[in-house]
Amino acid sequence: MVAGARAVYSPPTLVGQAKDVRNMKYRKLGASDLSVSEISLGSWLTYGVGVERDAAEACLARAFDLGINFIDTANVYGRGAAEKVLGELLAGRPRDTYVLATKVFFPMSDTDRGLSAAQIAKQIDASLARLRTDYVDLYQCHRYDTETPLEETMEALTKVVRSGKARYIGFSEWSPEQIEAAFALPGVERFVSSQPQYSLLHRRPEAKVIPLCAANGVSQIVWSPLAQGVLTGKYRPGAQAPADSRAVSESMGSMMQTWLQPDILEAVQKLKPLAEEAGCSLTQFSLAWVLREPNVASAIIGASRPEQLDENCAAADVEIDPALFAKAEALVAHVRRPT
Repeated sequence: MVAGARAVYSPPTLVGQAKDVRNMKYRKLGASDLSVSEISLGSWLTYGVGVERDAAEACLARAFDLGINFIDTANVYGRGAAEKVLGELLAGRPRDTYVLATKVFFPMSDTDRGLSAAQIAKQIDASLARLRTDYVDLYQCHRYDTETPLEETMEALTKVVRSGKARYIGFSEWSPEQIEAAFALPGVERFVSSQPQYSLLHRRPEAKVIPLCAANGVSQIVWSPLAQGVLTGKYRPGAQAPADSRAVSESMGSMMQTWLQPDILEAVQKLKPLAEEAGCSLTQFSLAWVLREPNVASAIIGASRPEQLDENCAAADVEIDPALFAKAEALVAHVRRPT
């Protein structure tokens, strides 16, 4: 691929932060030359939307202190607001010290949506302007566009890469058939990442998507690895949600209501003794479960407070007996999220 002279990331040595950074681990992203932190920072429902700028700045600073080098966003998050905030906050950092990913597909206006050549050309430029950078490391199709020929989409993405505006491309929530069709096209850039929902409570990608991707140089970047926070164990059946939680937020809570079902919350509570036996929190146990999968390059977490990042990042440094994971899987095997 032609991506211009871009520096390959290597974990930084930060004065005064050696202890924090040493515990973070990194994985190669598919067939790319990108090395990404096992825990990455997302911005869905948070930065520019549900979290004030000062809190976003504190979270981003702490993320870097802890060794996170991978930042994921999308043009649609806050209709550009998340990208804008990240652009402002990242402006003073050397561009080769972090891996930046964004996405395209969902409506940005009444007429702007999808993965047509015109839209991809328009939206990449708009994203780069908001992010205050001349390229992103990873440009992802946020969903599959059934109204645009796949050939048109892939050719447009190829132009984005070969013009130096993105280093690599990825997709999110494509079906196995759609993924295979993209792999079969000649003369276009190859995907290096897949971004599925994946957690102890949502294992659908294991059946077909993960094996298909593993055989074709594509890594998983997992969204909602904590099932919108349910796998932290802080939501108890029959109890009110904590006052400072996402569930009670007007801007963030609506997206997680289907997870707050009594049978789901009861099953999650049964996982706590397993985490205690492993010597970690349920949050860390749940993230470590996701990271046990070799095809997962990174688990995307959201944070509204810096201390949440400390707990989440510790998951990259825990070692858990696979037998405990097997017990956890059995305890939640019956759980089904309402659709």
